[in-house]
Amino acid sequence: MRVLLATTHIHYPQGGGGLERNTHELCLALKRRGAQPAVASSMLPRGGLLPPANRLKRFLLRQAYPRDTMCGYPVYRGWTPEGATEVAHRFRPDIAVVQNPHPERLLNAIERAGTPTAVYVHEVEELDHYRAIRARGTPVIANSEFTARRLRERCGITDAAIVRPLIDPAHYRLTPRPERVLFINTTPRKGVAIARALAEARPAIPFDIVVSWVLKESEKQELRAWAARLPNVTLHQPRRDMRPLYARARLLLVPSQWQETWGRVATEAQINGTPVLASDRGGLPESVGPGGMLLPHDAPLGDWLAALDRIWGDPSLHAELSAAARAHASRPEIQPDAIADALRDGLRAFLDRGAPPGGA
Repeated sequence: MRVLLATTHIHYPQGGGGLERNTHELCLALKRRGAQPAVASSMLPRGGLLPPANRLKRFLLRQAYPRDTMCGYPVYRGWTPEGATEVAHRFRPDIAVVQNPHPERLLNAIERAGTPTAVYVHEVEELDHYRAIRARGTPVIANSEFTARRLRERCGITDAAIVRPLIDPAHYRLTPRPERVLFINTTPRKGVAIARALAEARPAIPFDIVVSWVLKESEKQELRAWAARLPNVTLHQPRRDMRPLYARARLLLVPSQWQETWGRVATEAQINGTPVLASDRGGLPESVGPGGMLLPHDAPLGDWLAALDRIWGDPSLHAELSAAARAHASRPEIQPDAIADALRDGLRAFLDRGAPPGGA
């Protein structure tokens, strides 16, 4: 089965966010399971050899979306959604799965090539337009029970399949040396204000803080100046391989203020038995499960401090949450082959019977 995963976002290795990592690991798992995946994506105009190589191919080959295989599967990178028609003609997928918050332009472009389509929903901030997408007969896939519930409540979509984010333990498993609190992504919606307040209030607890790649330079300078005043805080630039930071995490802090549809970092940390202290927003209750503690996203700072002190300072509680975290990350339904098979088999069922793919 040939599956095209299409987005107007950038893709690996230019981007290392949750969507890019999920798509990359999903493609590798689909390939292991006998499918033939490919990606259509946008790209950054600068950085490394990829952009000039892409521009040269566009000029020489007269292609809107030149192809590269550096990820281990074909990736077609271009600039305009309409160019996805060309990708569909060249790759000839059996079906294309569009992964955009607003997928209409990509759906139209791919369907012009006669390719069947589905949409895979990863965000819930804007959902009302999915009513029209579903009305056109396009199957809808949700990345969590929370996302499926929102689609049902907001759009009346009652048959959204659930295909959870694919997080391959082989890419994250390591020998833990737990000694620090880890916080990832210094943006307001990820709860950076709470992380900063906790670090300031607990100078005896060391914090690793991973700076968001989307910050402006002025914001980075302010963050560096703040961290320089706190000997317990170490800032880190975004990195493709997070294992060194996960290795020394005794606790992952995820105080998100927006509706996370899953919370990929929670699963990544729990693979090695790291408990998670998180807000209860969106799908975080699913991804954290029993392997941590949840607080209301608007809980007062005192509640966050009390929870941090409990997990950090009580060895028996930490051991209990660590064991629960490891077990939660090992449950069968979120293992790579199970997720890849669910997507592949569900899409095949859609093509064979004209029914929505997958199933909850």
